[in-house]
Amino acid sequence: MDENTQSIEPLIAETAIHRDIAVIDVGSNSVRLVHFRVEGRAFWPIFNEKVMAGLGRGVRETGKLHEEGREVALKALKRFQRLLDAKGVVERHVVATAAVRNAADGPKFVADVGDMTGLEIRVLSGEDEARLSAMGVLAGIPDACGVMGDLGGSSLELTPLGDGAVGRGRTFALGPQAVMSGDTLDSAAAQAAIDEQLAGALDGKGGAFYAIGGAWRAMAQLAFARFDHPLHVVHQFELSAEEALELARLASRLSAASLTGVPGLSSRRIATLPYAALLLRRVIRHGGFDRVIFSAYGVREGVLADGLPPDLLATDPLIAGAEAMSRPSSPAPDFGRALAAWIAPAMREVETAFDPVRDRVLQEAAARLTDLGARFHPDHRADLARDTVLYAPFAGVTHAERAFLAAAMHYRYAGKRTLLEGHAEFDLLTADQHNVAQMMGCALRLGAKLSGRAPRLLDRFNLSVTPDAVRLAVDESVRDLYVERSLSLLDNLARAIGREGRVDYV
Repeated sequence: MDENTQSIEPLIAETAIHRDIAVIDVGSNSVRLVHFRVEGRAFWPIFNEKVMAGLGRGVRETGKLHEEGREVALKALKRFQRLLDAKGVVERHVVATAAVRNAADGPKFVADVGDMTGLEIRVLSGEDEARLSAMGVLAGIPDACGVMGDLGGSSLELTPLGDGAVGRGRTFALGPQAVMSGDTLDSAAAQAAIDEQLAGALDGKGGAFYAIGGAWRAMAQLAFARFDHPLHVVHQFELSAEEALELARLASRLSAASLTGVPGLSSRRIATLPYAALLLRRVIRHGGFDRVIFSAYGVREGVLADGLPPDLLATDPLIAGAEAMSRPSSPAPDFGRALAAWIAPAMREVETAFDPVRDRVLQEAAARLTDLGARFHPDHRADLARDTVLYAPFAGVTHAERAFLAAAMHYRYAGKRTLLEGHAEFDLLTADQHNVAQMMGCALRLGAKLSGRAPRLLDRFNLSVTPDAVRLAVDESVRDLYVERSLSLLDNLARAIGREGRVDYV
């Protein structure tokens, strides 16, 4: 067993019976229900509803929850309870953050919710919230290393991350409701408050800053427009520090009317965007960060992860997600795993696309997705499979890796290279990465064709790569399975990496 195989095996997800789990997050701005279907290591949000209650408005001045917001939140929680009862979702986690923990009448609100709905609210301490948010980041980006920042309506949590572990987090009263006066931002006063609280909190050593929270997700939407980024997926969208600072300056200058036209920006987020931009700018300065990575995973996913066994969390979320997504359409559930093993020797002999370990993860994921288009219309399979992979709620995959997987699926379903030229998403790949994706997609198609998706037939064929050729060794016992169409598939595969296809009978 080679070194790369050893390093990847612990990450390969096992088929798992799904669990339905609901997480309700009672925040300072919103009350949100997410109904997750948890399939092994894959977290699928199958129902997501948010109510903008504004519980935290005025807590700083009055010490109490906003009266109107309180009523809106209670109604929302009653609705959520009724929905979950109807759905039969019995595993429920309800957490409340800064507004409820800081308000004098927070305990009364918790009791009223219990009386009205039967829901038991767990009020998170600042340290708990920081830890769970960081666990959510690791659930979505397992190799995250740096500092996580979760910006809510009332608070900012900062937690160091590294080596798959969560450090001790801290909470700061730096949410917009804690610093702004309504929708009015006094930039000088806000910066002074930020700098006072962050003094000494960040060590200035640089690295990555992982941004969580609706206000910073709104900045990612603005960045898509500002930098003409082709893939509008917030999770694992990355900016250099210079780009993030430029974006923050832009967000501070633009009027509300200008921001209204930006796709993905709600009117409520526009009001706090200048403050979120100012805070991000000061965080980058205090921390010396060299890049900002946005995470769609946060406290809700952290609540899920906190209840899962450590050995399950150690599996790779991208592979688990690919397996869970394709399982319903796959005629042979084990075929994807068998196909991953079948293409692995050949893929080891071609140029590395990302790095050896990431390449193996992508191969495992792509092989599991090989039957993704089985239930799509034959005339549109390549397009539908490609776009499904580009925008699927996968975790643990960068934007370039998404484009790589999507390209592989395009070629898996006989898509032509010229058809990708009008799709800017694939400009995220280098020419070599695109070639490897094409070769891999063609290899998946060839393996599926030769075996008829029967795993036990795959080992009668052997695919290998030499400096001048891609060779297919065919066992004499299955000579009749190798037909003319297979020859053209082999030639397409070989041409993708500048070689010729050859067939040997053994």
